Amino acid sequence: MVSQAQNKSMSQNAFAQIISEVNTFAKTAPTLGALQSFIVEIIPKRLPYYNWTGFYMLDPNDPEMLVLGPFHGAPTEHMRIPVKEGICGAAVAENDTVIVDDVHSDPRYLACSLETKSEIVVPIRVYGTVAGEIDIDSHDLAAFSAQDREFLEECAAIVGHFMERTQAVSSDAK
Repeated sequence: MVSQAQNKSMSQNAFAQIISEVNTFAKTAPTLGALQSFIVEIIPKRLPYYNWTGFYMLDPNDPEMLVLGPFHGAPTEHMRIPVKEGICGAAVAENDTVIVDDVHSDPRYLACSLETKSEIVVPIRVYGTVAGEIDIDSHDLAAFSAQDREFLEECAAIVGHFMERTQAVSSDAK
């Protein structure tokens, strides 16, 4: 049996390895969707308590609406989420990471799966403005630590920098 200390140590090693691989892939990713797909595939393979991993991005035609992007896990009925609703909306409205240890005790939670017990939502910022978020659900209560937060905020920063770089390139190409 793996102790909690060993599990945290394994997670720390996985976090560092994933960040390295995401950084490397981001340098040559052809599109934002390709980078997001890479991230949602690699994270749950290495971190088994990340049971649903996905992206919601602000709709460019309606900045009050989040739109589901690439994800890994069970299908969701929440293809579009108003920024005034749910934990995902709260992360955008507060411009901050939201960790919920027990989703069933949080009135903001939009039920997706009966198995989901905890959630972390991390904003993606482009030039300091929220453009989307990484959303992770776990079947475990209180699954996400300060280390998970730091890890996912680093992933979100990589995506944000990718978006800045590719917007600058597309702007320069005009």
